[in-house]
Amino acid sequence: MQKLRTYITESVDEMKNKVTWPSYKSLQNSSILVLVASLIFALLIGLIDTAFKNSLEWFYQSL
Repeated sequence: MQKLRTYITESVDEMKNKVTWPSYKSLQNSSILVLVASLIFALLIGLIDTAFKNSLEWFYQSL
């Protein structure tokens, strides 16, 4: 039981004193960047999917 208590105490101490947390502004900027990149990636995958769908439909109709 003492090992668990020591582990928890050291973990809390490390999270408070040794971890460098980003500022709120930095966190906002990173979140916006991830959101924009995700939207661009989703649009790109959607365009590729539509192109494949149309090309396969054309191919199977031409048979």
